[in-house]
Amino acid sequence: MSALLRQIPTNIPQDMRKIRIENSHLTELPRGSFENISALEYLWLNFNNITVMHIKSLEYLPALKELRLQGNKLSSVPWTAFQDTPALKILDLKHNRLDVLPEHALRYLPNLTYLDLSSNQLTVISRDVFYNWPVYQRSQRAEGQIEAISNAVLALHDNPWICDCRLRGFVQFIKSVGPPVILMNSYLTCSSPKFRAGKFFHEVELNSCMKPLTSAPDTNLTVPVGLNVTLTCFVQASPSPAVWWTYALKLLRAFNVSTEPISEETVRSELLIPAARRADAGTYTCTAANFLGNTSVAITLQVGTPWASTPPPGWAPMAPAEPGAHVEVRIAKQTVYGITLEWFAVAAAAAEPGETWYTLLVGRYDAAQKDAIYIGPGVNTYSVTDLLPATKYEVCVAVRNQAPRKGQCVVFVTGSDVSQLEQREKLIHIVVIVCAMVLAVPAGMYACTAEARPGCLA
Repeated sequence: MSALLRQIPTNIPQDMRKIRIENSHLTELPRGSFENISALEYLWLNFNNITVMHIKSLEYLPALKELRLQGNKLSSVPWTAFQDTPALKILDLKHNRLDVLPEHALRYLPNLTYLDLSSNQLTVISRDVFYNWPVYQRSQRAEGQIEAISNAVLALHDNPWICDCRLRGFVQFIKSVGPPVILMNSYLTCSSPKFRAGKFFHEVELNSCMKPLTSAPDTNLTVPVGLNVTLTCFVQASPSPAVWWTYALKLLRAFNVSTEPISEETVRSELLIPAARRADAGTYTCTAANFLGNTSVAITLQVGTPWASTPPPGWAPMAPAEPGAHVEVRIAKQTVYGITLEWFAVAAAAAEPGETWYTLLVGRYDAAQKDAIYIGPGVNTYSVTDLLPATKYEVCVAVRNQAPRKGQCVVFVTGSDVSQLEQREKLIHIVVIVCAMVLAVPAGMYACTAEARPGCLA
């Protein structure tokens, strides 16, 4: 115990019956680890750092009755390895990192009386794992018969069980299990989803699994330019699906997506498009998927004429400017590919401030036509994120239906490409490192080079 062992010793006497190596530094059980100790009955390797167990690591151990591997780092076990240990009665794997039990896991453990899988990372498990266990099968055949069957203790507590449809069969198995199969702790609890966290298995009723079914309250929307629009889709599925949105055309800017459950088997996903532009028109697809498959629903968005009587053709005024309707504009933030604008009405406009719409005109400085963006009441910031690097742009903000006035336009140049910035940073780092190396050269070297001897100088 607490020895600096890196591997199983090779000089163990052949007639050894019990080996116990704990709190050491074993990291794996290689093939034929015990090939010269065929009389071994008890093997305890608790609290090591075992992460790998070879499929033939238990070869030549037909008499092994007890194997304890508690407190190691096993994320998987080669269950077919137990074909070489037909007499095994006790298997302790608690406090490892097991996250999956394959359907055949217990098939090669016909004589177990104690199996401990507690405190692992098991989340979902099929009841077939236990239906294929010879111990359980014998108990079912012997039901109602006088034949005595040995009790088998099963420990499965303290695992992060996900109580959705995938665990339905296992929950039913746990509810029905009885002697001779005995649970060490019958109060197994759910870890997720949130609304079932902390509940006992006997308190939950799980439904069957269901492939996603998607729908939308409106699959054809038309909105005016500048209006915020939210696309909505509903998904019925079990287990809870992954949901994402795709846009058939080139994605011109990022949209806000929120997905939340509204019932046990239904989620609502919303895609928010702020201040819709004509370029946002097109088909948006809401797709949902779980392990049973995926489905989608398409929503067509048309962006029509703005609420104003006529859209502005570039910089042309839409209506005579009203005296006093002035907006002060500033750049709040600038990046390589865009800017964030902020503006304030500094004099009384035609409408109340809470009801005033604004027009943003954005384009290259030398372009005749600029993109018009309409911003609703109560908003005084906007981010443009799809600009070209190292390019001169002009942006103006005006009260709706008015031409931009002097002082309401800003001219700016976007930054250099990110790759250029990275190269510049790398160059700076190289210069700093070279300077550090030069400063670290011993003073004797300077004296040597000062001698001006060609060989030394070289």
